[in-house]
Amino acid sequence: MSRTVSSWILSSARNSVVLQGKGRLYSICIPNKNKIKWKLVFSKTRLYPAGSCSLDNTFCLKKAFRHTSTEEEHFSFQLSPSQINDILRAGELSHKILDLNGKNVNSVLRFESNQLASNTPIEDRRSAATCLQTKGMMFGVFDGHAGSACAQAVSERLLHYIAVSLMSRQTLEEIEFAVEHMKPVLPILQWHKHPNDVQYQEITSQYFENLRVYWQHLLDLDAEPGFSLEEAMICAFKRLDSDISLEVQAPQENELMRNIALQVAFSGATACVAHIDGVHLHVANTGDCRAILGVCEEDGTWSTLPLTRDHNAFDEFEIRRLKREHPRSEEKTLVVNDRLLGILMPSRAFGDVQLKWSKELQHSILENSCDAEALNIYQYVPPNYHTPPYLTAEPEVTYHKLRSKDKFLVIASDGLWEMLSNEKVVQLVAGQLTELNMQKPQLAFEKPVNLGYMHSLLLQRKNRGIASLDQNVATHLIRHAIGSNEYGEVDQEKLAAMLTLPEDLARMYRDDITVTVVYFNSEKIENYYRNN
Repeated sequence: MSRTVSSWILSSARNSVVLQGKGRLYSICIPNKNKIKWKLVFSKTRLYPAGSCSLDNTFCLKKAFRHTSTEEEHFSFQLSPSQINDILRAGELSHKILDLNGKNVNSVLRFESNQLASNTPIEDRRSAATCLQTKGMMFGVFDGHAGSACAQAVSERLLHYIAVSLMSRQTLEEIEFAVEHMKPVLPILQWHKHPNDVQYQEITSQYFENLRVYWQHLLDLDAEPGFSLEEAMICAFKRLDSDISLEVQAPQENELMRNIALQVAFSGATACVAHIDGVHLHVANTGDCRAILGVCEEDGTWSTLPLTRDHNAFDEFEIRRLKREHPRSEEKTLVVNDRLLGILMPSRAFGDVQLKWSKELQHSILENSCDAEALNIYQYVPPNYHTPPYLTAEPEVTYHKLRSKDKFLVIASDGLWEMLSNEKVVQLVAGQLTELNMQKPQLAFEKPVNLGYMHSLLLQRKNRGIASLDQNVATHLIRHAIGSNEYGEVDQEKLAAMLTLPEDLARMYRDDITVTVVYFNSEKIENYYRNN
């Protein structure tokens, strides 16, 4: 990006009064003296109360790099290559599945993930875990709006709800017996987390108690729960959303826990979760996160297989669903300006009780919550709010039986998909795989090794440009998403400008981005078909 364009970004931000933000902030357009302002209706504050954990400095750009306001006098878009890499790689996470004895039947070879904030703090979350009481692995991406509280809660809790839904009656009985008799509880999940991933430590016990109520409900069923994987995922999504709604309605003496419950319920989050067990892949999606497969065809070309639909006003199936669920008299007011009731971009999400509860219930909860206003949570009932709920957390679940030509799965928040097409994402991941695979064999040492030979190898490596490659493919995608020019090449000046955008300007140009790429073990998949 040229200096002219960099200057234009800054001057347009200082002179403009219209935020052309992407995403789905709760917003209404308010005319004021021939100017237009965007006002956050529900929540515009940091969602971690005093005394709780904070992400303020976790995935946000360091203050030395990122400006806080477009009004700063000394404003620069310049960053060195090492500074750019430090920012882009701060949220990297990778994990390789070990197979020490050759008996691992997991079709997942490894996964790589990364995040880049636009909001301060970042509103996206991610999860990855191995199921310990059932089979398989799970990966989730969660895109929060009106704050990070709902995405935080869902990222901590949803995979547990899915895992419990899949357990046998015997396992559930063993866990309940251990809890009842205060004995060690069987671990349900093995988490794979970034060191900076946080939890609501203060409310973990309440989350566990509500999870226990859920498995007790499953035990109360007359027969073995016996959910299919699709049923388990749907049930888990809906039950967690119901618990989020009920928790804020329950009497709560602890002020901090009460505040967190309010923030979780009155913010929102979309979610996309993949469950992988051998060759069986299930993807549950609520909202506009997205999952795609990268497929290597027999002739060596790459193709894309979408596994989700974006749930928003641009999807005709969602429009039909909404019209079926509400009276004909509301057909023209269900979607206004491509938003649900003129407010929300996604048509499915967790939380967002403002679009699920009756007016009376909203008023009752907020009237009795002395801290609601301090948390910047206000009652706002949109026009034509007659037959709630208008929003659901029920996911669509897609099943796909993995083939040896299915090489990787990409799950990402819409911040990535707004910048890159499905096809471009697959092309970038496939290209990165090819480049890394071509480079590795040429770095093998010949024996005996001496300093001169090692120096020669390092020079060859530098000349081939390996040092410039991102080893984490999620970082590679984010770099291209925000730094690519019209030719599809990364423009270093544009990349620096996009990374140094101040907090009051960043959301005009990019959203939070979270990406997880899961690589499949083709050999294990081929063995499955040979043995079956």
